[in-house]
Amino acid sequence: MAKIKQIIFIILLTYNYSINAQQIIVGAERTNLYFPLLKNKNVALVGNQTSTINDTHLVDSLINSNIDIKKIFCPEHGFRGEADAGEKIQNSIDVKTGIPIVSLYGKMKKPTKKQLDGINLMIFDIQDVGVRFYTYISTLNYIMEACANANIKLIILDRPNPNAHYIDGPVLEKEFTSFVGMHPVPIVYGMTIGEYAKMINGERWIEKPCDLTVVKMKNYNHNKGYSLPVKPSPNLPNTKSINLYPSLCLFEGTNISIGRGTEYPFQQYGAPYLEDSYSFIPKSREGSKYPKYENIECFGNDLRFNDQYLTSIYLDWIIDCYNRCPKKEKFFNNFFDKLAGTKKLRKQIINGDSTTKIKNSWRSDIEKFKLIREKYLLY
Repeated sequence: MAKIKQIIFIILLTYNYSINAQQIIVGAERTNLYFPLLKNKNVALVGNQTSTINDTHLVDSLINSNIDIKKIFCPEHGFRGEADAGEKIQNSIDVKTGIPIVSLYGKMKKPTKKQLDGINLMIFDIQDVGVRFYTYISTLNYIMEACANANIKLIILDRPNPNAHYIDGPVLEKEFTSFVGMHPVPIVYGMTIGEYAKMINGERWIEKPCDLTVVKMKNYNHNKGYSLPVKPSPNLPNTKSINLYPSLCLFEGTNISIGRGTEYPFQQYGAPYLEDSYSFIPKSREGSKYPKYENIECFGNDLRFNDQYLTSIYLDWIIDCYNRCPKKEKFFNNFFDKLAGTKKLRKQIINGDSTTKIKNSWRSDIEKFKLIREKYLLY
């Protein structure tokens, strides 16, 4: 029996090594699985700058294959991914193709019935980062809802989640539902966007189920590292920033800057009142027109050369900054509870609770979520 177990272990180890050694083939690249479904259809695309097949934009690939693209819907940051976080985006026309672009981050966040007239198939292809307050999954929710109501089939071209290797954070409470948190999931939920769409359907988070097809990836698993070929938004320029994002974005609900308006957003943090040797000065730039503490020197911590690859949300930074803030009543702003999905985390930090104590308070809800998540995993 021991010999058999050893053989099984070696086989599994070899299999996992083989999978990890192979290059990931994203859903968009598996054109043989979905191009035939698009023929003779009036197609709409939900996409942005990350919607590519190798170095070619998906729109160009579809047009070159005589697919009739009637309309493009774009999320926060716009079709080219250049707009600020929270910046309202206007409808426009794609200069290269002449296709109308409808913004889902301006006056509305959900396509209207009129905008979907004549569309009989929708493609969703956006690179996500697997964090609840990253708004692409909220756009996904509204797209699924609109497609379900209009009886339009939705095809999701799945892509890796660069933060799929762990699950952590408080599960969102219903009273804190907003566009930066629509569903009762932890901050980091460990699923691809295709898996997440299946969960939206299966858990009935939309009133009517969406006719959904997910084009799976090849050679992918949740623990496989992945460096994004295109930055998913202006202030997540590299693998380091994406790994730090779940931990540092909580600072957006405080008086601490995370480096927007610098060359290294989400790779540093600071404020004028902190007493540290490292400093940076936020300035207006593309992707951050009005950064926190614009033109004011901020002192804090440079995380660019921190070798630690995070496998959980790191709370010590925010706890330390709160403890060092001279005017603690001004440390948090109204956005913090929305990001956290609860008022408990803010109160725990104010009360002086340790990281261990705080994380222990999340454990039960995370375990319940894992049971839900398990039903929808594709990899």
